[in-house]
Amino acid sequence: YSYIVTDKLLGWLGALVTLVIQILILIFFVIASEPNLQDDKTDIQFTWKCPRDSDECRNTANLTKEGWIIFVVLMVAFLAKDMINGCKLIYHSSNTRHSL
Repeated sequence: YSYIVTDKLLGWLGALVTLVIQILILIFFVIASEPNLQDDKTDIQFTWKCPRDSDECRNTANLTKEGWIIFVVLMVAFLAKDMINGCKLIYHSSNTRHSL
């Protein structure tokens, strides 16, 4: 958005086009985040089933130990690089001596 402070028309045009595109994307996500719960085609998945003729509800989620293990392995695989770099940054910053 630093192009808005320039005197160039092309800079203003680029900034305004970017702003309009971002607003359109925001509108798209806001509309998509308001689901119609009466529609059977909704992608929202309810895991608790409460039959009308019963006082008890049951959880129908298919979460297993294997699923959690796969989730943890994938998260560690994707976050390991950032965790290692963060630890190295802390280690190297603690070894650096600064004169006051």
